[in-house]
Amino acid sequence: MQAIWSWNGGELTVGFGTLLVELKRCSALEGEIRIGMRHSWIVHGLVILGSLSNIACDQLTAPGGSGAHSSPVPETGGSKHEDEHEHAEGHHQHRIIVTRPVAQDVTSTHNYVCQIRSCRHIELRALENGYLEEIPVKEGQSVQQGETVFKVLPTLYQARLEAEQAEAALVQLEYNNAKRLMEQKVVSPQEVAIAEAKLAKATAKVKLSQAELNFATVTAPFPGIIDRLLCQKGSLVAEGDVLTTLSDNSVMWVYFNVPEARYLEYKSQLDVNDPKLQIQLMLADHSKFPHPGKLGAIEADFNVETGNIAFRADFPNPDRLLRNGQTGKILIQRAIKDAIVIPQRASFEILAERYVYVVDEEGVVHQRRIEIALELEDLFVVKRGIELGDKIIFEGIRQVRDGDKIEYDYRQPEEILSHLKNQAQ
Repeated sequence: MQAIWSWNGGELTVGFGTLLVELKRCSALEGEIRIGMRHSWIVHGLVILGSLSNIACDQLTAPGGSGAHSSPVPETGGSKHEDEHEHAEGHHQHRIIVTRPVAQDVTSTHNYVCQIRSCRHIELRALENGYLEEIPVKEGQSVQQGETVFKVLPTLYQARLEAEQAEAALVQLEYNNAKRLMEQKVVSPQEVAIAEAKLAKATAKVKLSQAELNFATVTAPFPGIIDRLLCQKGSLVAEGDVLTTLSDNSVMWVYFNVPEARYLEYKSQLDVNDPKLQIQLMLADHSKFPHPGKLGAIEADFNVETGNIAFRADFPNPDRLLRNGQTGKILIQRAIKDAIVIPQRASFEILAERYVYVVDEEGVVHQRRIEIALELEDLFVVKRGIELGDKIIFEGIRQVRDGDKIEYDYRQPEEILSHLKNQAQ
């Protein structure tokens, strides 16, 4: 006896015994239905239909189930065999690779955000009151020392100078006359002294008027580049008004802040004039300034809030590429000879301390703490903790513990470093 169930145009054969099991299960579920219809055949029918639907879905989604007449297939041991194979692969361990530290010359590079300033950057101000005449320079123009930049209308100062010069000439005549009369013993020497004092006073007034006239002309005190012109021809300016700024960009001063620990390191090298300390400037477009710099000055005090101290590096600027107010990064490079270098992958960290696994001659693993002097990309420069002759685990660190005896493959350090991004230099 068979129960036939049609599904999407196909037929599924269900055994009569299976149908009886479903009827019994439905009877158990009947007690949970509280809708006031105990022993309802409608409820029986709905539950049986739902159960048969579940069976049909399970059979259709099973491998080989395409809607044709089929019988339940018994489980085989194939899935168990596959699970055991996957379990074995999950516990497969990679071969442990061991190498040695290597001595290489490396370059330590530290970068600092910096501000670029002209070695001389001043404001040009009006020295006298008046109206500006024609301005002979343009914005951004290079000027030479002594070249006229601004000129205040000098009519008043010129007239004052001419009046003082005429007064001085009159006093000069009086002095000459008194001196001649004294030689003829007509006047006393005191008269000559009085005339001489008047002449000195008149001469001083002439110099003062000449200085006021000179102040009407503003000249460049050193070679440089004119900045924005803040006043134009015909502007009424007062004494002390800013007219423009002048920058000497022949040498640029680059300021950057250094933490205390690095300050001590650099200071020791500066005291012995270590040529290994190189200073370069990286510009905003990530290009390097072609001319190297040198450390020009260190400020006197540390900033108590940041713990930093300001350094100044001096860069020659023959092409006038650098301008006052630019920003960039200072790169301080220091060459380290015969540094002990290991791959970063050969170390691991425990509570902010770095360790490596060292393998002795008998193949026993020993955990050893190391101190890192410098961190490079993919590399560590080791200050202390291991020697060049030590064997360290490069791959398989997680497979061993301190005191384990292992078998391993040895690789030359040159081969290991050649596959890293950052090779020792």
